[in-house]
Amino acid sequence: MDRFKKIKSIVTPFDKVNVDTDQIVPKQFLKLIQKTGFGKFLFYNWRFDSDQKPNSSFILNDPKYKNSKILITQDNFGCGSSREHAVWALQDYGFSVIIAPSFADIFFSNCFKNGLLAIILNSTIVEKLLKIQTEIEVDLENQTIKTDTEIISFQIDEYKKKNLLNGLDEIALTLKYQDKILEYEKKSTISSLL
Repeated sequence: MDRFKKIKSIVTPFDKVNVDTDQIVPKQFLKLIQKTGFGKFLFYNWRFDSDQKPNSSFILNDPKYKNSKILITQDNFGCGSSREHAVWALQDYGFSVIIAPSFADIFFSNCFKNGLLAIILNSTIVEKLLKIQTEIEVDLENQTIKTDTEIISFQIDEYKKKNLLNGLDEIALTLKYQDKILEYEKKSTISSLL
């Protein structure tokens, strides 16, 4: 997992509530066995029409947001099934930050396990951010979001913050104890032979 740095980007205003994981990445695309390659399926049923041509009215098909790394959305984002693929699709598409008033619990947890920063802000601030047409900067270390007109603070669990800043997922955290794990396994193997 990469270390999280400051992200400066135009925001993609995705003004929808209760976006579930099947809308984020539909079930028919869950056959890949790696974490990459899911970006092309992100919001597939909204991005493409029945002839699989881009839907020009869908926000992600607007060239203005092509390189956006920050998605601003509404309440209960990531509800539905607990598929990690939803986070993988958002990351593979290019998003590094998602800001919303609330997230589904499992989706929220999966974001941090995979290096995607999910920020919870009150709905009044989210409404303001949805209207911003310029770049904003998300600074995890200082827990701030800078716009042209203000600096907004956000809260984050210290453990999750530390892991993102250091690029540590659960596997990397476990491997920090590799020597102790090997020592335990060695003792366990010897004990079982006696």
